[in-house]
Amino acid sequence: MGSVSFTSMLANGCRSFSAPVALVRTLALTHVALSEHANNYKHVKVACFSRSSKKRTTFACESLKQDVTQPTAVSSANGYPEYTRLLPCPSHNGPPRVEHLVVSEGGPVLEYICKTLDLPPQFVADLIHFGAVYYALVCPKPPPTATPEQMRVFKEVTAPSVLKNRASIKGKTVREAQKTFRITQADEFVEAGTYLRVHVHPKRFPRCYEIDWKSRIIAVSEEFVVLDKPAGTTVGGTTDNIEESCATFATRALGLTTPLNTTHQIDNCTEGCVVLARTKEYCSVFHGKIREKKVKKLYLALAAAPVPTGIITHYMRPINVAPRLISEDFIERWSLCQLEVMECKEVPWPNAVVEEKYCVEDCGWPSKDYAYECKINLLTGRTHQVRAQLAACGAPIVGDSMYMPAAVAEMESPGLNPFGQYKKHYTTENDKETAVAEWIARHGKEPNAAIGLQACQISWDDGKHTFEARAPWWRCQ
Repeated sequence: MGSVSFTSMLANGCRSFSAPVALVRTLALTHVALSEHANNYKHVKVACFSRSSKKRTTFACESLKQDVTQPTAVSSANGYPEYTRLLPCPSHNGPPRVEHLVVSEGGPVLEYICKTLDLPPQFVADLIHFGAVYYALVCPKPPPTATPEQMRVFKEVTAPSVLKNRASIKGKTVREAQKTFRITQADEFVEAGTYLRVHVHPKRFPRCYEIDWKSRIIAVSEEFVVLDKPAGTTVGGTTDNIEESCATFATRALGLTTPLNTTHQIDNCTEGCVVLARTKEYCSVFHGKIREKKVKKLYLALAAAPVPTGIITHYMRPINVAPRLISEDFIERWSLCQLEVMECKEVPWPNAVVEEKYCVEDCGWPSKDYAYECKINLLTGRTHQVRAQLAACGAPIVGDSMYMPAAVAEMESPGLNPFGQYKKHYTTENDKETAVAEWIARHGKEPNAAIGLQACQISWDDGKHTFEARAPWWRCQ
């Protein structure tokens, strides 16, 4: 077997999450031990190259604790750390590493990845179990940053004369054959010409192993489960990790044989009510209720400044990347965002002990004597809507490391926000684009753990089903 690597890796630094290391972080993985594959590799020549250099890069990252078997030592062979298993879960996320491969000789996917990327069988089996390996029958077009050599390989493996001889794509358009799907079985056969994307360092969620999940179950019916989601967790998983999710751990906590299905999302840094469907049929039913606006969500938000009661309206840029930009004025094709602030009361700012316990980040807000707890009726459900709207009002959410820095900058220098109350008049479109880019740069990174936001209540069918979360973390002082 052989391969060509399109992009050796992406490295953007380390994510971190403070978590006790004494806790046991183990799972009973369902796949069978695959160490016997180590002696069965065929000796083949493998061609790999990096986008930046033929030399592997050594990552400089904070050392992991002793109880973690995630890679800790650097391999002299390729500059990457030594790999063992994905479990136990590390306290810190490592730098991202995504490998793009084109198979030049068919074979079992696990053996192929092990040999090509010099990874142990158990580690690759874990990646497949986590949902971190994808395939497409035909290689997608590389990005504009691709090197001439990468483009040459792409054109070679997608040439019509090559594709017409592949029985697996007969009857499919090239576009259809370029769709990616998860690899689910370690022994799945991949034929020559298949594209593989391997997320070698999936995003991790150590918080999952610290939670008493049974205590977070609010309600169980034959159709659904209502969960009080902890902050620092993902509802249904990420692109590279469907294992460490609320849906997976709630399924295990309840001893269910059929996995729970995600019906809606709240941000990883947000806690509170989420509904998980027990069947695919009810998942579709609940999606219908959301579309028909039969689902009502109430939030508690801990804002850094007072927020006026009443309906707040903004318009959100229809680009699916963070931070979400919003405007007070109507802009064509921007999405309507509305929420109703039902009440707003002054409360003490969380003390240092509570902030440390819940890993709440210090985002530079100048005054920390008081915060303001707002009860919010979410009228439209946009991603980051509550966070972005309150920040635009000059009242960012406590701990929100993405939106609070920009709100502080606008407060200190009114007019930085090109869509805000004190926006400037730009003479050219280029000037405005520059201002927008500078405004985006004022924002920080997505929070690693908790922010002052809770989905405190969810109801549907005119209140026939109504469920509430426990007291929010900032009241636990």
